[in-house]
Amino acid sequence: MSRSLPSRRTLPSRRTSSSRRTARRLAADAGLLAVAAAFVLPLAWVILSSLDTNADLRVKLPEGVTLENFDAVLTPDITFTPLLNSLLLCGGGTALTVVCAALAAYALSRFRSRFNRPFLLTILFATCLPITAIMVPVYALFVRVNLIDTMQGTIFFFAASQLPFAVWLMKNFMDGVPKELEEAAWTDGASSLQSLLRIVLPLMGPGVAVVTVFSFVMMWGNFFVPFMLLLTPDQMPAAVSINEFFGNRGTVVYGQLAAFSIIYSTPVILLYVLVARRLGGGFALGGAVKG
Repeated sequence: MSRSLPSRRTLPSRRTSSSRRTARRLAADAGLLAVAAAFVLPLAWVILSSLDTNADLRVKLPEGVTLENFDAVLTPDITFTPLLNSLLLCGGGTALTVVCAALAAYALSRFRSRFNRPFLLTILFATCLPITAIMVPVYALFVRVNLIDTMQGTIFFFAASQLPFAVWLMKNFMDGVPKELEEAAWTDGASSLQSLLRIVLPLMGPGVAVVTVFSFVMMWGNFFVPFMLLLTPDQMPAAVSINEFFGNRGTVVYGQLAAFSIIYSTPVILLYVLVARRLGGGFALGGAVKG
């Protein structure tokens, strides 16, 4: 039997397609390296500048490694009090957001109504509103109800501003929990609140972790809201106090600013480390409703 040999035109075409794939791969790698450099260079500047007393806007190795910048910013007025205020504001706002989002998402996920879809679309629209567009009426409202310059008022507004997107996320995660598990608990006499606390929320741990991290990070980096609603300097969070490193005539203490930025980023990193296992986990519901 005679074997059909590949034509001479097939080999050049294969080489051409292979060279094109190689060129595309190299172009993609070059693009990813450029994006990585855009993230790595600012991070390298922060780390190197925090160890350099003569830091400027250039990314350079310090002449001598020193911790004087950290010693200068590790004071109650510059770091400790603002960080404590940030933890109180963001921690309280995050806890309130997660609780309210879980209750609202449970009603939207488990109880069918013709108003569910319009309500979800309204929530989606609310997430698109810029915070600056509503701060003037919010400020006037807070002045009238005596919530201006109060920690609890700022916590309430933090939670209200993050609640729409938190409800949207929580509802999507909650839809993945089979309702048959709750029906079995209801048969044993559990209430809806008990089934939410003991069955739904433990099974959707990754969803709760995502909402927690997202809400905390968005509140932690918010400068405009506490700057508008808080007037007393002793109540200002770290997101506002970082403005003190910028002088009136354009002078900036770059070394101390970099050291403060590292300290300021530590709580967010620690929070991510604590919930990393939850973020990487799944619902583990395979076979849960069988049998």
